[in-house]
Amino acid sequence: MLLSPLRNSAYRRQQVGKITVRPKAIRLRKNHVNLPKCKQWIGLAGWLAISFVVAAIGSAASIQAEGFYSELVRPAWAPPASVFGPVWTALYALMAIAAWLVWRVGGFSAARTALFLYLFQLLLNAVWSWLFFAWQLGAASFVDIVLLWVFVAATIVAFWRVRHLAAVLLLPYLLWVSFASVLNYSIWQLNPQILG
Repeated sequence: MLLSPLRNSAYRRQQVGKITVRPKAIRLRKNHVNLPKCKQWIGLAGWLAISFVVAAIGSAASIQAEGFYSELVRPAWAPPASVFGPVWTALYALMAIAAWLVWRVGGFSAARTALFLYLFQLLLNAVWSWLFFAWQLGAASFVDIVLLWVFVAATIVAFWRVRHLAAVLLLPYLLWVSFASVLNYSIWQLNPQILG
């Protein structure tokens, strides 16, 4: 929190004997937002749009997913198909807000690596739906989801360095991808004739 120079004694000169001591420069907070409010709201809309466009690309591959999923041999702990839509909607919203929180610290240039990691994991996420549902490639979809897990974890680490809350918002996503990885592997192994 930035304080008024008149209220903060760190800004005032102090006399020590006959020597005037000047305080060290006051640093801005690490998470200081230096963007106009209007630009921040436009940024939020942009990150939501990016995330949900990627979600739409992935969901285009899974239009027939419910029927396909119900035909597969699944482990007893596999959730019903109706669970996936609401969970992914919530996760994409959290992901977009997390990216926005990182972006608003100083724009894309201030967090280039973190935001590139975010965008790359989004790409891996969209590709997974095509590999598993549209092209029915069990091994390739499993490799993709393992890579997705690695890049989500890397994104969390990168986000943590910029804005802690953004990293925390991605933790449910990492947990879901962990669960989905085990489910992907199990279904692939139980259905070699379909996902071979």
